[in-house]
Amino acid sequence: MNKTELAAAIAQKAGLPKTEAKKAIDACLEAIRGALTSGDKVALLGFGTFAISERPGRQGVNPRTGEQITIEPKKVIRFKPSAELAAEVR
Repeated sequence: MNKTELAAAIAQKAGLPKTEAKKAIDACLEAIRGALTSGDKVALLGFGTFAISERPGRQGVNPRTGEQITIEPKKVIRFKPSAELAAEVR
């Protein structure tokens, strides 16, 4: 499902025009993006939690040359589904 299909599904279920559903999706995604970039976590009850996690730097190997390389530390986005969502998917 892509963003357009999601907007159509929301519009149908909520009885909204597709343009309003798309605006709502955009606002929701922007709010999630803003919270994550400021370091907050986003918990959506019954759906899951988005959070930022830091991966430490480490030594790696270039598979082509076998040369040792340093992999820089970085922040990654993690998603943990709620127990309800995980049970439904199974």
